Amino acid sequence: MTHLSSSHRSTSTAAHASTRMLPKALLCAAIGFTLASCSNSDNAATDSAATSDVTLNLYNWSEYMPQEILDGFEKETGINVNYTTFDSNEAMYAKLKLLDDSSQYDLAIPSTYYVEKMAKEGLLQELDKSKLSNFKNLDTSFTNTKVDPENKYSIPYMWGSTGLAINGDAIDPATVNSWNDLWRPEYKGQVMLMNDMREVFGMSLLTLGYSGNSRNPDEIKAAYEKLTTLMPNVKTFNSDASRMPYIEGETNLGMTWNGEAVIANDEGLTSLVYKYPSEGAILWMDNFVIPKNAKQVDAAHKFIDYLLRPENSKIVSEEIGYASPNLAARELMTDDVRNNPIIYPSKEVLANAEFQEDVGDDALQVYQQYWNKLKTGR
Repeated sequence: MTHLSSSHRSTSTAAHASTRMLPKALLCAAIGFTLASCSNSDNAATDSAATSDVTLNLYNWSEYMPQEILDGFEKETGINVNYTTFDSNEAMYAKLKLLDDSSQYDLAIPSTYYVEKMAKEGLLQELDKSKLSNFKNLDTSFTNTKVDPENKYSIPYMWGSTGLAINGDAIDPATVNSWNDLWRPEYKGQVMLMNDMREVFGMSLLTLGYSGNSRNPDEIKAAYEKLTTLMPNVKTFNSDASRMPYIEGETNLGMTWNGEAVIANDEGLTSLVYKYPSEGAILWMDNFVIPKNAKQVDAAHKFIDYLLRPENSKIVSEEIGYASPNLAARELMTDDVRNNPIIYPSKEVLANAEFQEDVGDDALQVYQQYWNKLKTGR
């Protein structure tokens, strides 16, 4: 999922339709996010706080947190925020694991499938939900999931999709409806792929009729072999700000996160069209986690709770263009945001999509081996 005004996102089809699993979160989203009685968050915060010597070290995707939110938190609490970024879950995980004992980060925002992996490896500490008075604002369909029962280690932040992006000024969007269309010879040197191993392999697996969460080495190899035939069309990999190659005219079609497409439209590239591919979109959710050796644990909880206030979740969703799991926040949004199918996909789109899941270390090593070959063989 990449992301200060836009992942991630960085933010997954079963090998056969009968094995396709759609998380309950997305099913609930599809039928309209029925709002239960979500009371407003406790706004028991001081109007201004004396500046403290506490610094919260936040590790997040680039362009994935509005400056307004950071400034508001600092003004209210007096806690300074040191914002550091990554451009892939793999980079985030490697750094947190390598620097685990340094207590360098107090709060990170990985995608769901890495939450599961990191929790299993003991890299996260359990959350104290008594310090999260605004947890009640979350849609219960996004909480207590199979990857983190009872939300012991994670709190949902944003969710979204990875789909097709087409510059309508250069290519007729009606002619591009499938991931497979990226392989067409007339698009030589025009395609952008995410700089994200699971996203790219997930896309290739889907074109072969496999799950984007495949653990089968033969299927992963087949996806790699198909990707090698796409390389002549690939102009660039980008997960820092995936809208920029389109805005700058470097590429005309490829992959992007839905929020990046929304931001690109807002920034003037109104010709950029976002489409859900016929094989299915890749779905993801990003989450707050506290690394095992974090120093400023109380400050981390305060920041999470601040983000869970409806008015703050609304600001985040509207500025960075992704869907909020916060029901109370969605109530505050304008109709053009709440009913935007790019941000909140239809029931039909969700039924044909797949949420990213942890594939296990053995399969991950196979993916990594082929990803390295793909990138170095260009």
